[in-house]
This record gives sequence, C-alpha cells and structure tokens, in this order.
Amino acid sequence: MHAHGKLAGWWARAGMVVIMVLGLSAYDWPQFGSNPQHSGNDTQETVINAGNVNTLARIYQVTLPGIADGAPVFLNDVLTTDGWKRLLFVTTKNGWIVALDWRTGSTVWSHQNGPGGCTDPSKHLPCITTSSPAIDPSRQYVYSYGLDGYAHKYRASDGLETLSGGWPELLTTKPRTEKGSSALSIAPFVNGVSYLYAASAGYPGDAGDYQGHLTAINLATGAQKVFNTVCSNQTVHFTFTSPDCPTVESAIWARGGVTYDPDTRRIYMSTGNGTFSPTLHYWGDTLFALNPDGSGAGGNPLDSFTPTNFKLLQDNDTDLGSTGPAILPGTSKYPHLAVQGGKEGKLVLLNLDNLSGQGGPGHTGGQLFTIAVSDTVEILAQPAVWTNPQDHATWVFVATEQDFYSYKMSVDGAGNPSLLAQWGISGQTSSPIVVNNVLFFVQDGNAYAVNPTTKAQLWHANNIGSIHWESPIVADGAFYVTDESSHFSAYTLGGVVPPTFTMSSLYLPLVLR
Repeated sequence: MHAHGKLAGWWARAGMVVIMVLGLSAYDWPQFGSNPQHSGNDTQETVINAGNVNTLARIYQVTLPGIADGAPVFLNDVLTTDGWKRLLFVTTKNGWIVALDWRTGSTVWSHQNGPGGCTDPSKHLPCITTSSPAIDPSRQYVYSYGLDGYAHKYRASDGLETLSGGWPELLTTKPRTEKGSSALSIAPFVNGVSYLYAASAGYPGDAGDYQGHLTAINLATGAQKVFNTVCSNQTVHFTFTSPDCPTVESAIWARGGVTYDPDTRRIYMSTGNGTFSPTLHYWGDTLFALNPDGSGAGGNPLDSFTPTNFKLLQDNDTDLGSTGPAILPGTSKYPHLAVQGGKEGKLVLLNLDNLSGQGGPGHTGGQLFTIAVSDTVEILAQPAVWTNPQDHATWVFVATEQDFYSYKMSVDGAGNPSLLAQWGISGQTSSPIVVNNVLFFVQDGNAYAVNPTTKAQLWHANNIGSIHWESPIVADGAFYVTDESSHFSAYTLGGVVPPTFTMSSLYLPLVLR
C-alpha cells in the first residue's frame, strides 16, 4: 500500500474511533436498501423522527450530468483534499459516477464511462444503466457500473480509479444487448471476505442476444465467478459467438439485484423471462440461491423456487423477477423466510432453507403462502421490511405501478406464516424505505413521510420531478432523492444548511497528544 493509502486508512480508523468515543450518530448508507438484505429499514437514524419530520425543507436542488434512475449511497466523514466531508454518490443513466458534498450538492469529483457508440437493440437509443453504486466495506472505495460493460472502482475521497488487480472488472462482453439494470450490492465479511455483485438484464423490448447472469467479485483478490441463468453449467461471460447459449432473454433486473442473507450464508436473486428447463440448466422465472462467492453446485443453483405456472408467466411477460426477494424474520417452524413479488401481482412466502419444499433445485411450487396484491398491477419496486418496536410485528411495504400497499405478517400456533393486508395509498410508487420508524416514499413530483401502521401523513413535499425507479435515502438527518429531471434534492429539518464539519478539530488533540 502506498503511503497515501496508509494515511487515508489511518484517518478513517481514527475517525471511527472518535465517533464512538464522542457518541456521535454518524453512519453510512452503503448500498441500495441500506444493507445487504436491501430491507430499506434504517434503525441508526436519530435526528429525524416522527415528531419533527414535518419540518423537513429543501436546502438545495442541483442538476446532475444525467438522470440517476436509482438510489444514492452515502459515506460519512471522508478525508478529501479540502478537509473532512460527508459524500453522496450517484450513478447516472449515461454512465457518470458523481460524488457530491452533502451540505451543498456541489460536485467533489466525477467520471464517465459512457455509451460511446453503443445503442440498444430495440429503440436504437444510446445504451443506459439504471444501476446504483455501492461502497466498499473498508469505506475507502466506491463501485459503479460503466456502460463499457465493466465495474469500476474509485477512491471515495478523490475519485482516483483503481487500474490494477483485475480492475476495472468485466461484467458483460455484450453491453449493447445486456443492461446493468439492478443496483450493485455487497456482502461484507463473509468468512473474512467481501463480495461485490453485479447482475445483468436486457433492454426494454426484450430484444437481442442477452442472457441474464451474475458476476460475483472477491474484493480481496479481484477474482470473479459468473453464474448464468440459462446454460448455468457454463460459468463464463457469454459472447455473440462462442462461448454462448442457444437460448436468450433471461434477465436479473430487480432493483436490489442480489440479496445476501447472513443467517443462511447464501445469496438470492430472481429472474424474469427466459425458459425454465432444469435438465438444460435454464432458470427463467425462478428465485434461486448460490454460495456467497457466486457458485452453485453441479452446474445448477444450490436451491430454487419456480411457480407452477412458469410457462404462463413466460408467455405473458409477467416476470417473477421484476422484484427481488425480501428477507423476513423467521418463525419457530421456518427460521429463515423471504417474500417474493412479481409482475403477476402476487406475493409468496418462501422457506429459504428449502425453497420448493422438495430439498433442492429444479422443482416447481412449494411456497408457504400466497396473496394477490392485485390482478391488474405489477410489482416493480423492492419491498421494505420493518419490525414495529411497539409490538415486534413484521410489516412489508409493497409498491406497484398503480398503488402502494402494506401487509403485516401473522404466525399461527404451528409457526406457519401469512400476510394480512392493512392499508393502501393510490399512485405509482418507487422502492420505499423506513427510517427511525417513519415510512418514506416518492411518487411523481412528490415525496412523503407517513406513519407505518396507520398511513397518517407526517410530511409532504411537492417540489421534485417525475419518478421512475428513483428511490430516496435518509442519512444523518437529511433526506435525499433524485428524479427524472436529472435533479438531486436534499432536505433537512427546518431547511437549515448543516455547519461545516471538521473531524480534525474534534480528535487531532486526542490522537496526537
């Protein structure tokens, strides 16, 4: 490690020590949905609460170099050449990664890995991504999807790109037909190793030679493994010629991409489109499990769930994988649970220890419970999962293309779980979050905070642009969201711009004496 890297690492460690000593509430929002489970539930926030959220007011709205059609990530207390800063990072559709100062929204650094001459095969428009960035567990680096088909690694403090040890890392050899739709995600410290996950999909219109696949990157060594959702017995990046797979149009495109459950020590993801044929190693319209390093077993996943009507889903383009699995607290009978939605408008509860109930991959059916959200709407956003501290009940918040719904998990005396519908709100909604027991979500032109159990409105702002996949975050007393007008907006209590924060003024006397 160079001297600068050693110094940066020392500052980061010292800063975290002083934060703990002084009892500060600083924390990070390192990836989509806040954590590897993408639960969207932030229990670390102490500034914004139900009693003061109504005073949130916008402190700035800045224009980005492109639409950031995902969610920001947030890194607390970064030592830059201009001193200590809290930074936000966004990935734009046209391939920019932008680091923003949390106080002003000003750009600290930026890079573009743009489309070049790449055009999608359906609309013949420039290639895009709707991915979101992820922050390294060391807090020294941020990762972003590039339209060149690579994952790029940047030093968080100044944007210096890592160009060694395998970086940038190949994600697809076919960027004009394979799209990075999902957020990058990270499983930190699995047996001492952290992994970065990137999933691939296709462009709207389901055209071209694409096969959804996972690229899992060992962040300690840069080594990667590939799992293809069709021809899964081939663990390589497919090309237009050879190696390739004779079937196409499978995709992993849910907002969170890959979900890691630290209890089962497995990663989970779901597919849309594509053919389901286990004998051919085809896993269309399937939720499946892999090892954290991206490997399966025998050319197949470790386990899988496929609805019995998989052929109907494929024929009608009602992808199971329009959303990803959301991890739920378990019951005495089923210690590890998840809920899975889809374009069909249904929610199913699954046993993560035995997804189909038949002891391995390749079977159909086996869900523990099914409930229809609606017969006419598609579930396209990532659900948020929240445990009410008052009664310890588990709630699931589900956004569709038309409405927003809440469900409470019920468990009978035998330990069998079910979901009970609670309340609904009209309007197409992106992925919601729960922060310090306040539910936040955005719809076209509007941002809301409500009581999670009653839907009573606590706050409303009507000064953002239209919304597609954009999802908000809350970190260290501020609410952030992007929109379809290429805007990045920030809100704080009372609309007060936070004072300049200098970590060195707090702890240099402590660490140097």
